[in-house]
Amino acid sequence: MANMGAFRDAVTAWAAGGPGGPAQDLADRLAVHTAVLLEGPSDAAAVDAMAARRGRDLAADGVCVLPMGGAMSVGRFAELLGPDGMDLRLVGLCDEREQDFYVRALRRADAEPDGLFVCAADLEDELIRALGVSVVTELVVREGESRRLQTFLRQPAQQGRAAQQQLRRFLGTKSGRKIHYGRILVEALEPARTPAPLAGLFAAL
Repeated sequence: MANMGAFRDAVTAWAAGGPGGPAQDLADRLAVHTAVLLEGPSDAAAVDAMAARRGRDLAADGVCVLPMGGAMSVGRFAELLGPDGMDLRLVGLCDEREQDFYVRALRRADAEPDGLFVCAADLEDELIRALGVSVVTELVVREGESRRLQTFLRQPAQQGRAAQQQLRRFLGTKSGRKIHYGRILVEALEPARTPAPLAGLFAAL
């Protein structure tokens, strides 16, 4: 049975040089009308968790949450999925340092960049600031990583850094950790504390 995961895989294969027919066929069958362009799987985990918190079934609504495997891929995905390709509506979430690159890539694909929501550093940083250092630290402890965190904080490279920066760096030190905490941090959010870029993205969906 066709599902949004199959469409996401077909689009990713197409962007890597494969045929576009399977992606187009799945888009028609699933009534896909919007693609959420994200840098990687940790962003996708956070967006999926936020959808669950809000009672949204994005796939059923024709929205594909699409981690691109890196910000540098946005031009290729925008070309394939935007007005000159599948003519899907494109929205996205990016880091501030990538904003100009995203805007140029979307404009080259004749896709308006008004659905682009920008995180100051990255989404993890936004979530840490929204929750606060003490709450995030408690979540890390609850996940059984207290010893790992303390070992990390004793490293010379972490001395003198702000606690928020230390936690953000900790989340990126192990494969899969950012994906795991993308969900954990969102699930811990009070609705009123949702970071503006994430709130804006969902308002656009």
